Amino acid sequence: MEGSRILLVDDDVDILRILEDNLKLDGYEVTAASTGRAALKSFSQTKPDMVILDLTLPDVDGIQICLSIREKSDVPIIMLTARDRIPDKVLGLETGADDYMVKPFDYLELAARVKACLRRRRPMIAEADLLKLGELEIDVGRNVVRKREQKITLTQRQFTLLVLLARNAGRVLNRQAIRRALWPDGELYRDSRAIDVHIQHLRSKLEDNPSEPQYIKTVQGVGYMLSVPENS
Repeated sequence: MEGSRILLVDDDVDILRILEDNLKLDGYEVTAASTGRAALKSFSQTKPDMVILDLTLPDVDGIQICLSIREKSDVPIIMLTARDRIPDKVLGLETGADDYMVKPFDYLELAARVKACLRRRRPMIAEADLLKLGELEIDVGRNVVRKREQKITLTQRQFTLLVLLARNAGRVLNRQAIRRALWPDGELYRDSRAIDVHIQHLRSKLEDNPSEPQYIKTVQGVGYMLSVPENS
């Protein structure tokens, strides 16, 4: 993971300097920005492997920055914020963040989450194979998903979840199995709704009618399963 490019965005100069110094000591290439506009410009120029994004910025809200990045990239995004209410966390995840940390936090925890996100960016199973399930086509090696030849943009966590479900198509995966695969370091607390949020997001992107999913099925009391529609 050393040498990965990280875009660090925070309007607090002290936090920015401390995080930048520590990330560089850990071997990362860091570009720092203190405003939303500077962050978007740096993102286009440096094409980072990860974004660490403060939500409270002086010019553009961090949520809008996240949405702008998601329109063109599935790069992992870790949100940093003083907003600790559950609805704020859910909003961050629904917007496309891969992880969410509340200030104040310990750098060692952030460093662990950075490593975990970057590991997931290198697909969970390394071989470059192609999974075809009905109208869905998943190119594992290239991190590309298409439906009816149309490319679907997913976050890295959403892609990892889809590959997990696809490799186990027809088999119900319980929440514990999904949690272990997506958060191997155990950084997701047991009662988190993050899995449900990512499933909801996947359905909104994959299904013709997310309220009546044909691919990602909920098995009440057990977990989730990917099935291929009979008419595909």
